[in-house]
Amino acid sequence: MQRKITVAFAAALLFAADAHAQQAAAPVAAPDFSKVEIQATDLGKKTYMLTGQGGNITVAIGDDGIIMVDGQFAPLHDKIAAAIKALSPLPIKYLVNTHFHGDHTGGNEGFKKDGVVIVADPNVGKRLSEGSLNALTGAKTPPAPGNVPTQTYANTTSLKVKGRTAQIVHEPAAHTDGDSAIYFADANVLSTGDIVTVGARYPNIDVANGGNVKGMIAAVDGYLKMTNADTKYVPGHGPLLNRAEITAYRDLLVAARDRVAKLIKDGKSEEDAVAAKPITDLELKAGANEAGSANFVRLVYRSLKT
Repeated sequence: MQRKITVAFAAALLFAADAHAQQAAAPVAAPDFSKVEIQATDLGKKTYMLTGQGGNITVAIGDDGIIMVDGQFAPLHDKIAAAIKALSPLPIKYLVNTHFHGDHTGGNEGFKKDGVVIVADPNVGKRLSEGSLNALTGAKTPPAPGNVPTQTYANTTSLKVKGRTAQIVHEPAAHTDGDSAIYFADANVLSTGDIVTVGARYPNIDVANGGNVKGMIAAVDGYLKMTNADTKYVPGHGPLLNRAEITAYRDLLVAARDRVAKLIKDGKSEEDAVAAKPITDLELKAGANEAGSANFVRLVYRSLKT
């Protein structure tokens, strides 16, 4: 059953801050945030997935407060806060960042001003404090000190509001070096961040910021072990997933890794690997295009060479 807060999903997911490197190098126009609408999907047990522009948001409502996962872009703060207020009048106590990219952490500063505690792996704060680099385009993202988390953790932790617990696990060297997965056991909902991304592109392996295809596969293997056939998976981008879909996503990553690894073993250069088009048959499954495939091959190649 789905509860709809709005009737439109008004903005394309392709604009996500870490997505541009996966597709053709043509510039992408900034979205008109005034037209973005926030949509909520009821996952049961007072847990919701919110979509709008940027990464998916998870909201878990307790008896005295709310735990939130990711906050999309800064200009959407008021719309997101209003959508959550429509679900519950209780205060947001925690906002957990799955990683540092701006389409997930842009809302940090605004929610911080609301008194929300921002929680993440220490590397999220490091990347936001120092700025970051796009491995494919060379584009530099400047520091965003206002978005730096206020609370960090090492390896695993849990957050509690009355009646709800979020179990948080750091996933090293996966999508980035600061990824977190958040599991709400009572609702059987797992938020993966951009370690899992589905839709109109391949996932981003942010090799310039600690990402590695081997770590992404290891993380998804861990998700499958900690969950079950009834788990609902909230990906970083794209629709809600079930176990079969997560398993298929894992198989796609493994196929890409193995095919590029063979090319490396055969002495092929990065350009040779791209020219070989080793994952063309996976494009339909990934929802990507030829340019996206070429960029994904580059990222897999570079992560396997590190």
